[in-house]
Amino acid sequence: MFSSIRECILKAIRPFLQPGVVLLCDDILIEQPKDRTFGDLYTNAAMMFAKRLGVAPKVLAEAVCEGLNKNEDVFDVSIAGAGFINFRLHKKTWQNVISEIIEKQNRYSYSNIFNNATINLEFVSANPTGPLHTGHARNAVFGSVVANLLERVGYKVTREFYINDQGNQIKFLARSVYLRYCEVLGATISENDFTSDMYCGEYIKDLAKALVEEHGNEFLNKDETEWLDFFCRYSINRMMENVKKDLALLGVVMDKYTSEAELCKRNLVNEALEILKKRDDIYEGALPRPKGITDSDDWEERPQTLFRSTKYGDDVDRAIRKADGTWTYFAGDLAYHLDKIQRGFTKMIAILGADHNGYVKRLKSAVSALSEGRAKLEVRLYQLVNFLENGKPVRMSKRAGTFITLKEVVERVGKDVTRYMMISRHHDVMIDFDFVKAVEQSMDNPLFYIQYAYVRICSVFRHFEAENGKIDKNELMDCDKSILSDEAELALMKALAFWKEQIKSAAIAIEPHRVPAYMQNIASLFHALWNKGKLNTNLRFIDTANRKDTVARLSLLMATKNILEDGFDIIGVTPMLEMR
Repeated sequence: MFSSIRECILKAIRPFLQPGVVLLCDDILIEQPKDRTFGDLYTNAAMMFAKRLGVAPKVLAEAVCEGLNKNEDVFDVSIAGAGFINFRLHKKTWQNVISEIIEKQNRYSYSNIFNNATINLEFVSANPTGPLHTGHARNAVFGSVVANLLERVGYKVTREFYINDQGNQIKFLARSVYLRYCEVLGATISENDFTSDMYCGEYIKDLAKALVEEHGNEFLNKDETEWLDFFCRYSINRMMENVKKDLALLGVVMDKYTSEAELCKRNLVNEALEILKKRDDIYEGALPRPKGITDSDDWEERPQTLFRSTKYGDDVDRAIRKADGTWTYFAGDLAYHLDKIQRGFTKMIAILGADHNGYVKRLKSAVSALSEGRAKLEVRLYQLVNFLENGKPVRMSKRAGTFITLKEVVERVGKDVTRYMMISRHHDVMIDFDFVKAVEQSMDNPLFYIQYAYVRICSVFRHFEAENGKIDKNELMDCDKSILSDEAELALMKALAFWKEQIKSAAIAIEPHRVPAYMQNIASLFHALWNKGKLNTNLRFIDTANRKDTVARLSLLMATKNILEDGFDIIGVTPMLEMR
Protein backbone atom coordinates (compact mmCIF):
# COMPACT_ATOMS: atom_id res chain seq x y z
CA MET A 1 0.00 0.00 0.00
CA PHE A 2 2.68 2.51 1.03
CA SER A 3 4.90 1.49 -1.90
CA SER A 4 2.02 2.13 -4.28
CA ILE A 5 1.40 5.59 -2.80
CA ARG A 6 5.10 6.49 -2.91
CA GLU A 7 5.35 5.41 -6.54
CA CYS A 8 2.32 7.55 -7.30
CA ILE A 9 3.93 10.60 -5.66
CA LEU A 10 7.26 9.97 -7.39
CA LYS A 11 5.52 9.71 -10.76
CA ALA A 12 3.90 13.11 -10.15
CA ILE A 13 7.26 14.67 -9.23
CA ARG A 14 9.26 13.08 -12.06
CA PRO A 15 8.40 15.72 -14.76
CA PHE A 16 10.11 18.35 -12.57
CA LEU A 17 13.39 16.43 -12.22
CA GLN A 18 16.48 18.12 -13.60
CA PRO A 19 19.17 16.07 -15.42
CA GLY A 20 21.33 14.22 -12.90
CA VAL A 21 18.84 14.56 -10.03
CA VAL A 22 17.75 11.19 -8.65
CA LEU A 23 14.85 10.61 -6.28
CA LEU A 24 13.87 7.26 -4.80
CA CYS A 25 10.57 6.06 -3.43
CA ASP A 26 12.17 5.58 -0.01
CA ASP A 27 13.05 9.31 0.06
CA ILE A 28 9.34 10.13 0.30
CA LEU A 29 7.96 10.53 3.80
CA ILE A 30 4.44 9.33 4.58
CA GLU A 31 3.21 9.81 8.13
CA GLN A 32 0.06 9.79 10.22
CA PRO A 33 -0.95 13.31 11.32
CA LYS A 34 -1.23 13.83 15.08
CA ASP A 35 -4.61 15.47 14.50
CA ARG A 36 -6.55 12.77 12.63
CA THR A 37 -9.19 15.32 11.46
CA PHE A 38 -6.63 16.31 8.82
CA GLY A 39 -6.78 12.84 7.26
CA ASP A 40 -5.36 9.36 7.48
CA LEU A 41 -1.95 10.26 6.12
CA TYR A 42 0.16 13.20 5.03
CA THR A 43 3.33 13.80 3.02
CA ASN A 44 5.69 16.76 2.99
CA ALA A 45 7.25 15.66 -0.32
CA ALA A 46 6.41 18.95 -2.05
CA MET A 47 8.16 21.00 0.63
CA MET A 48 11.06 18.57 0.92
CA PHE A 49 11.95 18.49 -2.77
CA ALA A 50 10.85 21.96 -3.96
CA LYS A 51 14.20 23.71 -3.43
CA ARG A 52 16.16 20.76 -4.82
CA LEU A 53 14.03 20.78 -7.98
CA GLY A 54 13.79 24.57 -8.27
CA VAL A 55 9.98 24.52 -8.14
CA ALA A 56 7.60 26.37 -5.81
CA PRO A 57 6.24 24.02 -3.10
CA LYS A 58 2.65 24.89 -4.01
CA VAL A 59 3.21 23.96 -7.68
CA LEU A 60 4.77 20.65 -6.68
CA ALA A 61 1.99 20.02 -4.13
CA GLU A 62 -0.70 20.53 -6.78
CA ALA A 63 1.05 18.01 -9.06
CA VAL A 64 1.29 15.49 -6.21
CA CYS A 65 -2.41 15.99 -5.39
CA GLU A 66 -3.32 15.33 -8.99
CA GLY A 67 -1.24 12.16 -8.96
CA LEU A 68 -2.71 10.92 -5.69
CA ASN A 69 -6.25 11.43 -6.99
CA LYS A 70 -5.45 8.84 -9.67
CA ASN A 71 -4.60 6.21 -7.04
CA GLU A 72 -7.58 3.93 -6.45
CA ASP A 73 -6.80 3.63 -2.74
CA VAL A 74 -6.80 7.39 -2.14
CA PHE A 75 -9.56 9.99 -1.78
CA ASP A 76 -10.09 13.40 -0.19
CA VAL A 77 -6.70 14.92 -1.06
CA SER A 78 -5.99 18.48 0.11
CA ILE A 79 -3.10 20.92 0.50
CA ALA A 80 -2.45 22.52 3.88
CA GLY A 81 -0.12 25.37 4.79
CA ALA A 82 3.00 25.82 2.68
CA GLY A 83 2.65 22.46 0.96
CA PHE A 84 1.65 19.65 3.30
CA ILE A 85 -0.59 17.17 1.50
CA ASN A 86 -3.27 15.43 3.57
CA PHE A 87 -5.26 12.50 2.22
CA ARG A 88 -7.48 9.62 3.22
CA LEU A 89 -7.67 6.01 2.11
CA HIS A 90 -10.79 3.95 1.48
CA LYS A 91 -11.83 1.62 4.31
CA LYS A 92 -11.30 -1.36 2.05
CA THR A 93 -7.65 -0.42 1.61
CA TRP A 94 -7.08 -0.56 5.36
CA GLN A 95 -9.07 -3.81 5.60
CA ASN A 96 -6.93 -5.41 2.89
CA VAL A 97 -3.78 -4.78 4.94
CA ILE A 98 -5.09 -7.26 7.49
CA SER A 99 -4.83 -10.06 4.94
CA GLU A 100 -1.27 -9.06 4.08
CA ILE A 101 -0.21 -9.12 7.73
CA ILE A 102 -1.80 -12.53 8.27
CA GLU A 103 -0.17 -13.90 5.11
CA LYS A 104 3.31 -12.68 6.09
CA GLN A 105 2.77 -13.53 9.77
CA ASN A 106 5.74 -12.16 11.71
CA ARG A 107 7.60 -10.99 8.59
CA TYR A 108 5.32 -8.08 7.71
CA SER A 109 7.96 -5.64 9.01
CA TYR A 110 10.75 -6.95 6.76
CA SER A 111 11.85 -4.85 3.78
CA ASN A 112 15.13 -5.37 1.97
CA ILE A 113 15.69 -1.68 1.24
CA PHE A 114 19.44 -1.98 1.93
CA ASN A 115 19.84 -5.03 -0.29
CA ASN A 116 21.82 -7.24 2.13
CA ALA A 117 24.57 -4.65 2.64
CA THR A 118 26.98 -5.53 5.45
CA ILE A 119 27.21 -3.37 8.58
CA ASN A 120 29.35 -3.66 11.69
CA LEU A 121 27.62 -2.94 14.98
CA GLU A 122 29.94 -2.61 17.98
CA PHE A 123 28.32 -2.53 21.38
CA VAL A 124 28.94 -3.33 25.06
CA SER A 125 32.78 -3.53 24.64
CA ALA A 126 33.25 -3.40 28.41
CA ASN A 127 36.74 -3.47 29.88
CA PRO A 128 37.27 -7.04 31.18
CA THR A 129 38.23 -5.78 34.64
CA GLY A 130 34.92 -6.29 36.43
CA PRO A 131 31.38 -7.60 36.11
CA LEU A 132 29.00 -6.00 33.60
CA HIS A 133 27.03 -3.25 35.30
CA THR A 134 23.70 -1.60 34.56
CA GLY A 135 25.20 0.81 32.04
CA HIS A 136 26.46 -2.19 30.10
CA ALA A 137 22.96 -3.68 30.35
CA ARG A 138 21.47 -0.64 28.62
CA ASN A 139 24.21 -0.76 26.00
CA ALA A 140 23.67 -4.48 25.42
CA VAL A 141 19.90 -4.22 25.00
CA PHE A 142 20.17 -1.08 22.87
CA GLY A 143 22.69 -2.77 20.58
CA SER A 144 20.82 -6.06 20.25
CA VAL A 145 17.54 -4.32 19.38
CA VAL A 146 19.30 -2.05 16.87
CA ALA A 147 20.78 -5.19 15.27
CA ASN A 148 17.31 -6.74 14.97
CA LEU A 149 15.96 -3.54 13.40
CA LEU A 150 18.82 -3.30 10.90
CA GLU A 151 18.17 -6.88 9.83
CA ARG A 152 14.50 -6.00 9.28
CA VAL A 153 15.47 -3.40 6.67
CA GLY A 154 17.92 -5.58 4.79
CA TYR A 155 21.32 -5.29 6.46
CA LYS A 156 23.62 -8.23 7.20
CA VAL A 157 24.72 -7.32 10.71
CA THR A 158 27.89 -8.33 12.52
CA ARG A 159 27.39 -7.90 16.27
CA GLU A 160 30.83 -7.18 17.70
CA PHE A 161 32.44 -6.79 21.13
CA TYR A 162 35.85 -5.08 21.35
CA ILE A 163 37.92 -6.42 24.26
CA ASN A 164 40.26 -3.83 25.78
CA ASP A 165 42.69 -6.48 27.03
CA GLN A 166 45.84 -4.41 26.69
CA GLY A 167 47.37 -1.71 28.86
CA ASN A 168 47.82 -0.76 32.49
CA GLN A 169 44.27 -1.52 33.65
CA ILE A 170 44.83 -5.22 32.85
CA LYS A 171 48.06 -5.22 34.84
CA PHE A 172 46.27 -3.62 37.78
CA LEU A 173 43.62 -6.35 37.51
CA ALA A 174 46.29 -9.05 37.57
CA ARG A 175 48.02 -7.47 40.57
CA SER A 176 44.71 -7.26 42.41
CA VAL A 177 44.07 -10.95 41.78
CA TYR A 178 47.61 -11.82 42.86
CA LEU A 179 47.16 -10.13 46.24
CA ARG A 180 43.94 -12.10 46.85
CA TYR A 181 45.68 -15.25 45.58
CA CYS A 182 48.36 -14.78 48.24
CA GLU A 183 45.64 -14.11 50.81
CA VAL A 184 43.88 -17.39 50.00
CA LEU A 185 47.22 -19.16 50.52
CA GLY A 186 47.56 -17.66 54.00
CA ALA A 187 49.32 -14.34 53.45
CA THR A 188 48.09 -11.33 55.43
CA ILE A 189 46.65 -8.75 53.07
CA SER A 190 45.16 -5.43 54.14
CA GLU A 191 43.13 -2.94 52.16
CA ASN A 192 46.16 -0.62 52.27
CA ASP A 193 47.95 -3.04 49.96
CA PHE A 194 45.54 -2.05 47.19
CA THR A 195 46.31 1.17 45.34
CA SER A 196 43.55 3.40 43.99
CA ASP A 197 44.03 1.87 40.52
CA MET A 198 43.41 -1.69 41.71
CA TYR A 199 40.17 -3.70 41.99
CA CYS A 200 38.59 -4.78 45.28
CA GLY A 201 35.22 -6.39 44.50
CA GLU A 202 34.24 -9.87 45.64
CA TYR A 203 34.77 -11.17 42.09
CA ILE A 204 38.55 -10.66 42.57
CA LYS A 205 38.45 -13.10 45.48
CA ASP A 206 36.58 -15.59 43.30
CA LEU A 207 39.29 -15.37 40.62
CA ALA A 208 41.97 -15.90 43.28
CA LYS A 209 40.22 -18.97 44.72
CA ALA A 210 39.88 -20.47 41.24
CA LEU A 211 43.59 -19.92 40.62
CA VAL A 212 44.52 -21.67 43.86
CA GLU A 213 42.26 -24.61 42.99
CA GLU A 214 43.90 -24.96 39.57
CA HIS A 215 47.54 -24.03 40.31
CA GLY A 216 48.01 -24.31 44.05
CA ASN A 217 50.92 -22.24 45.40
CA GLU A 218 52.86 -22.33 42.12
CA PHE A 219 53.14 -18.52 41.96
CA LEU A 220 53.40 -17.72 45.68
CA ASN A 221 56.33 -15.47 46.63
CA LYS A 222 57.50 -15.33 43.01
CA ASP A 223 58.80 -12.18 41.33
CA GLU A 224 56.18 -10.24 39.38
CA THR A 225 57.97 -10.98 36.11
CA GLU A 226 57.23 -14.69 36.66
CA TRP A 227 53.46 -14.39 37.15
CA LEU A 228 52.20 -11.07 35.71
CA ASP A 229 51.60 -12.18 32.10
CA PHE A 230 49.91 -15.41 33.19
CA PHE A 231 47.67 -13.63 35.69
CA CYS A 232 46.72 -11.07 33.02
CA ARG A 233 45.67 -13.77 30.53
CA TYR A 234 43.96 -15.93 33.16
CA SER A 235 41.99 -13.00 34.61
CA ILE A 236 40.89 -11.74 31.19
CA ASN A 237 39.76 -15.19 30.08
CA ARG A 238 37.75 -15.75 33.26
CA MET A 239 36.22 -12.27 33.16
CA MET A 240 35.21 -12.70 29.51
CA GLU A 241 33.60 -16.05 30.33
CA ASN A 242 31.51 -14.22 32.92
CA VAL A 243 30.73 -11.41 30.48
CA LYS A 244 29.37 -13.90 27.95
CA LYS A 245 27.28 -15.62 30.63
CA ASP A 246 25.85 -12.28 31.78
CA LEU A 247 25.02 -11.26 28.21
CA ALA A 248 23.30 -14.62 27.71
CA LEU A 249 21.09 -13.82 30.72
CA LEU A 250 19.87 -10.83 28.69
CA GLY A 251 19.47 -12.88 25.53
CA VAL A 252 22.43 -11.15 23.86
CA VAL A 253 24.79 -13.17 21.67
CA MET A 254 27.73 -11.61 19.83
CA ASP A 255 28.93 -12.70 16.41
CA LYS A 256 32.52 -11.67 17.04
CA TYR A 257 34.84 -10.77 19.90
CA THR A 258 37.89 -8.77 18.82
CA SER A 259 40.93 -8.60 21.12
CA GLU A 260 43.02 -5.42 21.31
CA ALA A 261 46.03 -7.55 22.29
CA GLU A 262 45.64 -9.69 19.15
CA LEU A 263 45.48 -6.56 16.98
CA CYS A 264 48.74 -5.39 18.58
CA LYS A 265 50.36 -8.75 17.83
CA ARG A 266 49.38 -8.24 14.19
CA ASN A 267 51.18 -4.88 14.30
CA LEU A 268 48.05 -3.05 13.14
CA VAL A 269 48.91 0.12 15.02
CA ASN A 270 52.09 0.56 12.96
CA GLU A 271 50.18 -0.39 9.82
CA ALA A 272 47.59 2.31 10.52
CA LEU A 273 50.40 4.78 11.21
CA GLU A 274 52.03 4.03 7.85
CA ILE A 275 48.75 4.51 5.99
CA LEU A 276 48.22 7.89 7.65
CA LYS A 277 51.84 8.94 7.05
CA LYS A 278 51.45 8.38 3.31
CA ARG A 279 48.52 10.81 3.36
CA ASP A 280 50.47 13.39 5.38
CA ASP A 281 48.09 12.89 8.30
CA ILE A 282 50.85 12.22 10.86
CA TYR A 283 53.31 14.72 12.29
CA GLU A 284 55.50 15.30 15.32
CA GLY A 285 54.34 18.18 17.45
CA ALA A 286 52.84 19.34 20.72
CA LEU A 287 49.19 19.79 21.54
CA PRO A 288 48.02 23.19 22.77
CA ARG A 289 47.36 23.73 26.46
CA PRO A 290 44.00 22.07 27.37
CA LYS A 291 41.14 24.37 28.29
CA GLY A 292 40.98 25.14 31.99
CA ILE A 293 44.70 24.50 32.57
CA THR A 294 46.60 27.52 33.93
CA ASP A 295 50.28 28.35 34.32
CA SER A 296 50.11 27.25 37.96
CA ASP A 297 48.91 23.76 37.05
CA ASP A 298 51.32 20.84 36.65
CA TRP A 299 51.35 20.81 32.85
CA GLU A 300 54.12 21.07 30.32
CA GLU A 301 54.24 20.97 26.57
CA ARG A 302 55.48 17.61 25.30
CA PRO A 303 56.40 16.51 21.75
CA GLN A 304 54.16 13.65 20.57
CA THR A 305 53.19 11.77 17.43
CA LEU A 306 49.91 13.40 16.34
CA PHE A 307 47.11 12.51 13.93
CA ARG A 308 45.86 15.44 11.86
CA SER A 309 42.22 14.74 12.79
CA THR A 310 41.19 18.39 12.38
CA LYS A 311 41.56 17.76 8.65
CA TYR A 312 38.54 15.44 8.98
CA GLY A 313 36.34 17.62 11.17
CA ASP A 314 37.72 17.06 14.67
CA ASP A 315 38.22 19.95 17.11
CA VAL A 316 41.90 19.27 17.80
CA ASP A 317 44.55 16.90 16.49
CA ARG A 318 44.95 13.69 18.50
CA ALA A 319 47.99 12.05 20.08
CA ILE A 320 48.89 8.56 18.88
CA ARG A 321 52.23 8.10 20.62
CA LYS A 322 53.31 9.82 23.83
CA ALA A 323 56.66 11.53 24.43
CA ASP A 324 57.92 8.40 26.25
CA GLY A 325 57.22 6.26 23.15
CA THR A 326 54.16 4.41 24.46
CA TRP A 327 50.92 4.27 22.48
CA THR A 328 47.83 6.18 23.54
CA TYR A 329 44.39 4.55 23.81
CA PHE A 330 43.53 6.24 20.53
CA ALA A 331 46.29 4.27 18.81
CA GLY A 332 44.38 1.10 19.69
CA ASP A 333 41.22 2.63 18.24
CA LEU A 334 43.07 3.25 14.96
CA ALA A 335 44.16 -0.39 14.80
CA TYR A 336 40.67 -1.67 15.61
CA HIS A 337 38.92 0.41 12.97
CA LEU A 338 41.59 -0.43 10.39
CA ASP A 339 40.81 -4.08 11.14
CA LYS A 340 37.11 -3.42 10.44
CA ILE A 341 37.95 -1.67 7.17
CA GLN A 342 40.22 -4.54 6.12
CA ARG A 343 37.34 -6.94 6.81
CA GLY A 344 35.31 -5.04 4.22
CA PHE A 345 33.03 -2.90 6.37
CA THR A 346 32.15 0.50 4.91
CA LYS A 347 29.23 1.04 7.30
CA MET A 348 29.82 0.93 11.03
CA ILE A 349 27.88 1.84 14.16
CA ALA A 350 29.36 2.13 17.65
CA ILE A 351 27.21 2.36 20.78
CA LEU A 352 29.04 4.10 23.61
CA GLY A 353 28.25 5.60 26.99
CA ALA A 354 27.63 9.33 27.24
CA ASP A 355 31.04 9.72 28.95
CA HIS A 356 32.60 8.91 25.54
CA ASN A 357 31.24 12.10 23.98
CA GLY A 358 34.78 13.43 23.48
CA TYR A 359 35.72 10.36 21.42
CA VAL A 360 33.07 10.69 18.71
CA LYS A 361 34.81 13.13 16.37
CA ARG A 362 38.21 11.47 16.64
CA LEU A 363 36.75 8.03 15.87
CA LYS A 364 34.84 9.34 12.86
CA SER A 365 37.98 11.15 11.69
CA ALA A 366 40.04 7.97 12.03
CA VAL A 367 37.60 5.90 9.97
CA SER A 368 37.39 8.56 7.28
CA ALA A 369 41.19 8.92 7.05
CA LEU A 370 42.01 5.20 7.11
CA SER A 371 39.41 4.39 4.43
CA GLU A 372 39.97 7.50 2.26
CA GLY A 373 36.36 8.43 2.89
CA ARG A 374 34.94 5.08 1.73
CA ALA A 375 33.79 4.00 5.19
CA LYS A 376 31.46 5.83 7.56
CA LEU A 377 31.05 5.46 11.30
CA GLU A 378 27.93 6.47 13.21
CA VAL A 379 28.05 6.74 16.99
CA ARG A 380 25.14 6.63 19.41
CA LEU A 381 25.67 7.68 23.01
CA TYR A 382 23.37 6.45 25.77
CA GLN A 383 22.68 7.95 29.18
CA LEU A 384 22.90 6.29 32.58
CA VAL A 385 20.30 4.25 34.45
CA ASN A 386 19.12 5.29 37.92
CA PHE A 387 17.91 2.36 40.03
CA LEU A 388 15.14 2.96 42.53
CA GLU A 389 13.24 0.96 45.12
CA ASN A 390 9.78 2.49 45.53
CA GLY A 391 11.19 5.81 44.38
CA LYS A 392 14.32 5.71 46.59
CA PRO A 393 17.83 5.37 45.05
CA VAL A 394 19.60 1.99 45.09
CA ARG A 395 23.32 2.39 44.56
CA MET A 396 25.49 -0.38 45.95
CA SER A 397 26.31 -3.94 44.93
CA LYS A 398 27.70 -6.63 47.19
CA ARG A 399 29.39 -8.32 44.24
CA ALA A 400 31.06 -5.31 42.61
CA GLY A 401 31.35 -3.03 45.60
CA THR A 402 30.56 0.20 43.79
CA PHE A 403 27.73 -0.48 41.34
CA ILE A 404 24.76 -2.72 40.60
CA THR A 405 25.66 -5.57 38.27
CA LEU A 406 23.73 -6.65 35.20
CA LYS A 407 23.33 -10.12 36.68
CA GLU A 408 21.76 -8.75 39.88
CA VAL A 409 19.16 -6.80 37.89
CA VAL A 410 18.19 -9.77 35.71
CA GLU A 411 17.99 -12.09 38.72
CA ARG A 412 15.78 -9.55 40.48
CA VAL A 413 13.21 -8.73 37.75
CA GLY A 414 13.91 -11.16 34.88
CA LYS A 415 15.23 -10.82 31.34
CA ASP A 416 12.04 -9.49 29.76
CA VAL A 417 11.45 -6.67 32.23
CA THR A 418 15.13 -5.68 32.09
CA ARG A 419 15.16 -5.58 28.30
CA TYR A 420 11.92 -3.64 28.06
CA MET A 421 12.97 -1.05 30.62
CA MET A 422 16.37 -0.56 29.01
CA ILE A 423 14.81 0.12 25.61
CA SER A 424 11.76 2.07 26.75
CA ARG A 425 13.28 5.56 26.50
CA HIS A 426 15.28 7.47 23.90
CA HIS A 427 18.97 6.63 24.31
CA ASP A 428 19.80 10.26 25.09
CA VAL A 429 17.43 10.29 28.08
CA MET A 430 18.31 8.94 31.53
CA ILE A 431 16.20 5.98 32.70
CA ASP A 432 14.69 5.71 36.17
CA PHE A 433 14.38 1.96 36.75
CA ASP A 434 12.19 1.28 39.78
CA PHE A 435 12.46 -2.38 40.80
CA VAL A 436 8.98 -2.40 42.33
CA LYS A 437 7.12 -0.59 39.55
CA ALA A 438 8.92 -2.55 36.83
CA VAL A 439 7.26 -5.82 37.87
CA GLU A 440 3.95 -4.36 38.98
CA GLN A 441 1.01 -6.10 37.33
CA SER A 442 -1.11 -3.08 36.57
CA MET A 443 -2.23 -1.20 33.49
CA ASP A 444 0.19 1.57 34.52
CA ASN A 445 3.10 -0.76 33.76
CA PRO A 446 3.84 -0.44 29.98
CA LEU A 447 5.16 -3.99 29.52
CA PHE A 448 2.28 -5.51 31.49
CA TYR A 449 -0.11 -3.36 29.42
CA ILE A 450 1.27 -4.78 26.15
CA GLN A 451 1.51 -8.35 27.46
CA TYR A 452 -2.07 -8.13 28.70
CA ALA A 453 -3.28 -7.17 25.22
CA TYR A 454 -1.52 -10.23 23.80
CA VAL A 455 -2.93 -12.50 26.53
CA ARG A 456 -6.46 -11.23 25.86
CA ILE A 457 -6.10 -12.00 22.15
CA CYS A 458 -4.85 -15.51 22.92
CA SER A 459 -7.79 -16.04 25.26
CA VAL A 460 -10.27 -15.09 22.49
CA PHE A 461 -8.75 -17.65 20.13
CA ARG A 462 -8.71 -20.34 22.83
CA HIS A 463 -12.39 -19.65 23.55
CA PHE A 464 -13.33 -19.79 19.86
CA GLU A 465 -11.22 -22.87 19.04
CA ALA A 466 -12.53 -24.78 22.07
CA GLU A 467 -15.95 -24.80 20.39
CA ASN A 468 -15.00 -24.66 16.69
CA GLY A 469 -11.55 -26.18 16.30
CA LYS A 470 -8.45 -24.39 15.06
CA ILE A 471 -9.27 -21.68 12.53
CA ASP A 472 -7.53 -21.85 9.17
CA LYS A 473 -5.13 -19.08 8.18
CA ASN A 474 -6.58 -18.91 4.66
CA GLU A 475 -10.09 -18.41 6.04
CA LEU A 476 -8.84 -15.42 8.03
CA MET A 477 -7.05 -13.99 4.98
CA ASP A 478 -9.90 -14.48 2.51
CA CYS A 479 -12.88 -13.52 4.66
CA ASP A 480 -15.08 -10.50 3.96
CA LYS A 481 -13.74 -7.74 6.20
CA SER A 482 -16.29 -5.06 5.32
CA ILE A 483 -17.84 -5.48 8.79
CA LEU A 484 -14.65 -3.95 10.25
CA SER A 485 -15.83 -0.37 9.87
CA ASP A 486 -16.20 0.97 13.39
CA GLU A 487 -13.88 3.87 14.30
CA ALA A 488 -12.11 1.77 16.94
CA GLU A 489 -11.53 -1.07 14.47
CA LEU A 490 -10.25 1.30 11.79
CA ALA A 491 -7.91 3.03 14.26
CA LEU A 492 -6.37 -0.34 15.17
CA MET A 493 -6.08 -1.36 11.51
CA LYS A 494 -4.29 1.88 10.62
CA ALA A 495 -1.81 1.41 13.45
CA LEU A 496 -1.11 -2.17 12.32
CA ALA A 497 -0.67 -1.07 8.71
CA PHE A 498 1.92 1.50 9.78
CA TRP A 499 4.03 -1.07 11.63
CA LYS A 500 6.43 -1.62 8.74
CA GLU A 501 6.87 2.15 8.35
CA GLN A 502 7.62 2.48 12.06
CA ILE A 503 10.20 -0.30 11.95
CA LYS A 504 11.89 1.23 8.91
CA SER A 505 12.07 4.70 10.45
CA ALA A 506 13.31 3.30 13.79
CA ALA A 507 16.07 1.36 11.99
CA ILE A 508 17.22 4.27 9.83
CA ALA A 509 17.20 6.74 12.74
CA ILE A 510 18.79 4.13 15.08
CA GLU A 511 16.06 4.83 17.62
CA PRO A 512 14.86 1.47 18.95
CA HIS A 513 12.70 3.08 21.67
CA ARG A 514 10.13 3.71 18.92
CA VAL A 515 9.31 -0.02 18.87
CA PRO A 516 7.95 -0.41 22.44
CA ALA A 517 6.28 3.00 22.12
CA TYR A 518 4.38 1.86 19.03
CA MET A 519 3.57 -1.50 20.60
CA GLN A 520 2.06 0.40 23.49
CA ASN A 521 -0.06 2.38 21.03
CA ILE A 522 -1.30 -0.83 19.39
CA ALA A 523 -2.09 -2.32 22.82
CA SER A 524 -3.97 0.84 23.77
CA LEU A 525 -6.10 0.72 20.60
CA PHE A 526 -6.80 -2.97 21.16
CA HIS A 527 -7.83 -2.45 24.80
CA ALA A 528 -10.09 0.42 23.70
CA LEU A 529 -11.77 -1.89 21.18
CA TRP A 530 -12.11 -4.63 23.83
CA ASN A 531 -13.77 -2.22 26.25
CA LYS A 532 -16.05 -0.87 23.52
CA GLY A 533 -17.22 -4.43 22.84
CA LYS A 534 -18.31 -4.74 26.47
CA LEU A 535 -20.79 -1.92 25.92
CA ASN A 536 -21.72 -2.65 22.30
CA THR A 537 -22.53 -6.31 21.64
CA ASN A 538 -22.20 -5.72 17.89
CA LEU A 539 -18.46 -5.20 18.35
CA ARG A 540 -17.78 -8.35 20.32
CA PHE A 541 -15.17 -10.61 18.75
CA ILE A 542 -17.19 -13.82 18.90
CA ASP A 543 -20.81 -14.04 17.76
CA THR A 544 -21.84 -17.68 18.04
CA ALA A 545 -24.77 -17.06 15.67
CA ASN A 546 -22.69 -15.35 12.96
CA ARG A 547 -19.48 -17.09 11.87
CA LYS A 548 -18.87 -14.65 8.99
CA ASP A 549 -18.59 -11.60 11.25
CA THR A 550 -16.72 -13.59 13.89
CA VAL A 551 -14.05 -14.67 11.39
CA ALA A 552 -13.69 -11.09 10.16
CA ARG A 553 -13.09 -9.84 13.68
CA LEU A 554 -10.75 -12.73 14.42
CA SER A 555 -8.76 -11.73 11.35
CA LEU A 556 -8.18 -8.30 12.94
CA LEU A 557 -7.11 -10.02 16.17
CA MET A 558 -4.76 -12.38 14.32
CA ALA A 559 -3.11 -9.42 12.57
CA THR A 560 -2.74 -7.65 15.93
CA LYS A 561 -1.29 -10.82 17.46
CA ASN A 562 1.23 -11.15 14.62
CA ILE A 563 2.40 -7.55 14.95
CA LEU A 564 2.78 -7.81 18.73
CA GLU A 565 4.75 -11.05 18.31
CA ASP A 566 7.02 -9.31 15.81
CA GLY A 567 7.53 -6.44 18.24
CA PHE A 568 8.33 -8.84 21.08
CA ASP A 569 10.84 -10.57 18.81
CA ILE A 570 12.54 -7.28 17.92
CA ILE A 571 12.92 -6.13 21.51
CA GLY A 572 13.78 -9.63 22.74
CA VAL A 573 10.82 -10.20 25.05
CA THR A 574 8.91 -13.49 25.32
CA PRO A 575 5.14 -13.02 24.81
CA MET A 576 2.95 -14.41 27.60
CA LEU A 577 0.12 -16.74 26.65
CA GLU A 578 -1.59 -16.53 30.05
CA MET A 579 -1.42 -14.44 33.20
CA ARG A 580 -1.95 -15.75 36.71
